[in-house]
Amino acid sequence: MKASSKPLSSVTVSVPGTTANVGPGFDSFGIALGVTNKVTVSLKPTSVPHPSIVKDAAESFFLGSGLTAFDFSWKISGKVPQARGLGSSVTVRLGILLGLNALAGKPISRDGLFRLCSELEGHPDNAAPAVFGGFTIARSHLDPVRFAVASSLRFVLLIPNFEVETPAARKVMPKSIGISEAAANAADAAVIATAFATKNYQLLRGSFGDRLHQPFRAPLVPFLHDVIAAGEKAGAIGGWLSGSGSTICCLAPDAKSSVKIASAMRSSASKGSNVMICSPDNKGAFVTKS
Repeated sequence: MKASSKPLSSVTVSVPGTTANVGPGFDSFGIALGVTNKVTVSLKPTSVPHPSIVKDAAESFFLGSGLTAFDFSWKISGKVPQARGLGSSVTVRLGILLGLNALAGKPISRDGLFRLCSELEGHPDNAAPAVFGGFTIARSHLDPVRFAVASSLRFVLLIPNFEVETPAARKVMPKSIGISEAAANAADAAVIATAFATKNYQLLRGSFGDRLHQPFRAPLVPFLHDVIAAGEKAGAIGGWLSGSGSTICCLAPDAKSSVKIASAMRSSASKGSNVMICSPDNKGAFVTKS
């Protein structure tokens, strides 16, 4: 007779950072990056109150699973910086959701966890790649579309030494845009989706221009256009404001070119900015240790 497995008392979840919007794909496009945070969730009572982001994620899990709430403690480590447009809030929310789900015997499916995380975030563009990996197109009330990203690509991240909070970045956006701008955004977004679906990444050149959010957020990151232009001149396929910022992402065709691109981007930014070069992540979040 096969022995029954012991209930888990602690799990560690690896959650990738993400870059969202990818130019014209506002609130829908996202890519998982090879930089992670690790969230450990344990069945240990804690005397320290959970921060609201953790408390809300736990309440969402217990409500969604129908289970009676149980005490837990948690901790996080990793290299995804906070409030820099790289999905740091998703690493916390999804880490808690996946951790509690594993401790409870996985009552909620991966798709269900994605929906819970998207609701907590208020938009699905970071949640989708963090859950499923790769390049994702998230749609309201429908399953996201996902394509694996070639491992040869590199994402060069220029990370300024200042934060841009998402609520502040949304306040500067206009209430409406013109028909011609909307049409141009739709065309470029379609090309980006086609390029990732077919792995014909040369189609991406000239397709990251945006008329919906990026021009209005540019004053929050004053060197945005200079950094992207420098990256492209050094060989990048293109660049964009990662999420709501402040990170700027340029896409390098390979590892060799990414070093030159990183140097050019850094030289065009303010002092104190850091550069990180990432591979794509096609796996998404997973439990690493129990």
